[in-house]
Amino acid sequence: MKKVDVILGLQWGDEGKGKVVDVLTPNYEVVARFQGGPNAGHTLEFGGEKYVLRSIPSGIFQGGKTNIIGGGVVLDAILFRAEAEELAKSGHDLTRQLAISKKAHLILPTHRILDAALEAAKGSAKIGTTGKGIGPTYTDKVSRSGMRVGDLLSPDFERIYAAAKARHERMLRSLNYEYDITELERQWFEAVEYLKRFRILDSEYFINEALTEGKSVLAEGAQGTLLDVDFGSYPFVTSSNTVCAGACTGLGVAPKNIGEVYGIFKAYCTRVGSGPFPTELFDETGDALCRIGHEFGAVTGRKRRCGWLDLVALKYSIMINGVTQLIMMKSDVMNDFETIRVATAYEIGGERTEHFPYTITDDLRPVYTDFEGWRCDLRGCRSYDEFPEAFRRYVEFIERETGVPVKIISVGPDRAETIVR
Repeated sequence: MKKVDVILGLQWGDEGKGKVVDVLTPNYEVVARFQGGPNAGHTLEFGGEKYVLRSIPSGIFQGGKTNIIGGGVVLDAILFRAEAEELAKSGHDLTRQLAISKKAHLILPTHRILDAALEAAKGSAKIGTTGKGIGPTYTDKVSRSGMRVGDLLSPDFERIYAAAKARHERMLRSLNYEYDITELERQWFEAVEYLKRFRILDSEYFINEALTEGKSVLAEGAQGTLLDVDFGSYPFVTSSNTVCAGACTGLGVAPKNIGEVYGIFKAYCTRVGSGPFPTELFDETGDALCRIGHEFGAVTGRKRRCGWLDLVALKYSIMINGVTQLIMMKSDVMNDFETIRVATAYEIGGERTEHFPYTITDDLRPVYTDFEGWRCDLRGCRSYDEFPEAFRRYVEFIERETGVPVKIISVGPDRAETIVR
């Protein structure tokens, strides 16, 4: 029996998971997204074209693969339709390649409005959500009042929807939030009919039967470990389990059936929205990382905060996920830097620690180790041996510190600019 390999982010999201899934997919027959919603954009570039995926697994670009939106995902029918139709225009036939779990929860029009209303009510304490309705949908899920994709096939569909809408409208009245749902609701019902064209199935049975038949399965996560609702920098987190365990709960896979765990990280750090960021840079170096790395959200367009690589946080993420292979992205962004820094410990209240703390306070100070920059264009390299010695020292230091091999190194946005060791 085969095992499910898992690929996930180790930082605050935006690590480049989409490109890596696309690179790895030729080795797999099934690619399944296990959590998150359309706030997580995966950007892929190849053949001179750029694609942004929000809910659809990144394996969709490799023909002959089955792609599954798993039960741990929350799905917005409007945004799904727009994404699917855009892919269809570029020649990708999703109706044969894509299936959707009955247990995936639906983002309703009122979820989006609730998201905006609740964020506005927080004032200066706002989380910095994308406003896509993710949090309210997961709230309904855990309060046992959610609406799922399987409900679209029920004769009670309209009753279930009306009850959910009425409940949300009572909440909106209590928040004194003004809104007009008419157009959004019209689009949603049209998109729901479009959604029904796709194969809606019990994905947990499909995946486990695939494993029994000896088929290879890759589970794809969204966001990053440090945004996990349980183990991230709470409360500035997403609403789902972004860690490896989320693949088990989001797809219905037993822990014993998890194989390789690919952990993706950038050669530096970024974060979108509010929340702590120990190595954030507020100087010209931070601006350079943002400018050279094109650090703007794939879905929202929001500017990403940038900083040095944080090994304290990275080692924490590796521990939580049981990472077996590391994948380093965007190494080329620092091609021209004279000095590159890595945080190897924190000082908190005058005491040094290598543990990621329960809460990140204002008195936390990163302890840095400095490296000589490699000062050359890594994008021209096509093997590890071609990398300059300074860059190899950087990679091998990370391997020694984490105890996990860096197996894949990305030196550019195109799928061809990927070095496999």
